[in-house]
Amino acid sequence: MAWVVNIRLLSSHPQFLGEFEHSKHGAVDTLSYKTVSINKENADKKWLLVDAEGQTLGRLASEVAKHLRGKHKPNFTPHADCGDYVIVVNAEKVVLTGNKWDQKEYIRYTGYPGGQRTRTAKEQLKRKPFALVEDAVRGMLPKNSLGREMFRNLHVYVGPDHKHEAQQPEQIKFA
Repeated sequence: MAWVVNIRLLSSHPQFLGEFEHSKHGAVDTLSYKTVSINKENADKKWLLVDAEGQTLGRLASEVAKHLRGKHKPNFTPHADCGDYVIVVNAEKVVLTGNKWDQKEYIRYTGYPGGQRTRTAKEQLKRKPFALVEDAVRGMLPKNSLGREMFRNLHVYVGPDHKHEAQQPEQIKFA
């Protein structure tokens, strides 16, 4: 009996196809599905609208990054841009917990010696409120050309208005 089971197992393996054709059981094709690799052309991208009002910055950014990357889809492909387009409105109303408004620093470099500049989150909110969300999401995407391409699918706006009504974005709410 064990000999028959082994022939059945081997006969279904692609390496041994044809070797057991003459046996009484024959080859069995057990592959009933195909792995689909998504690319830019067949990714089925959607437009999503997220309201950042009252949302914690890091939790919002991780969900937005997941949707930009496409990890919420069953056909996620790591090497392709299969994520959705995400529009974030009310970026200035995002929430930071604890003392992060005064302690969290955003560092940039001018390119000159001694040119390292820092801003607290409160200063960053006054100067560029959309940059809080953009920097948080950018930090959660891959650090390569694919991550830069995915970041272009993010649109952050201060206030409730955006210019993507023609795309008819679907409103989503993160828990």
